[in-house]
Amino acid sequence: MKSYIMQSIRLTLVLTVLLCVIYPVIIAFGGKFSKGNGGGETVTVNGKVVGYANIGQKFDGPRYFWSRPSAVGYNAAGSAGSNKGPSNPDYLKDVNSRIDTLLKYHPYLKRSDIPADLVTASGSGLDPDLSPAAAQIQVRRIAANRKLDEKQVAQLVESHIQKPLLGLFGPATVNVLQLNIALDQLSK
Repeated sequence: MKSYIMQSIRLTLVLTVLLCVIYPVIIAFGGKFSKGNGGGETVTVNGKVVGYANIGQKFDGPRYFWSRPSAVGYNAAGSAGSNKGPSNPDYLKDVNSRIDTLLKYHPYLKRSDIPADLVTASGSGLDPDLSPAAAQIQVRRIAANRKLDEKQVAQLVESHIQKPLLGLFGPATVNVLQLNIALDQLSK
């Protein structure tokens, strides 16, 4: 019995030092060695910060590729999903509203053509990426609004597709901020 008590006390002391001293020190200094020094990797254009590489932003003008919806209004301080299930009436109302808006600006689409990531928020509410399909269905609208050739805009999307890691891990994605920056440079 006495040995169990001593083992428990030793384990408690070791875990206290590990989790309350060593781990916080590693985290505090680890950010200093990451891109952005722990404050996020900023994206700059002509010396001006235009956003963050890994945090979603709202793009909703007809001249830009639209971002994935956010349950937190793209507020990185309050990262979270909506916590509403797929049968929740409020959630369904939000999704149907997003579908209606998408169809208004893309009248050539059918409801079944719309990728889920254009009408549903991610778990964090800050997803910076879209699926290639979600970017491709917006090409026609953007080309028309910017008076560009659709093939040129489609090639821009193709050139910004990030393939899965080692061709196996994760889905193919398109970073919306990077794509919109390239779109602005293409339109100059």
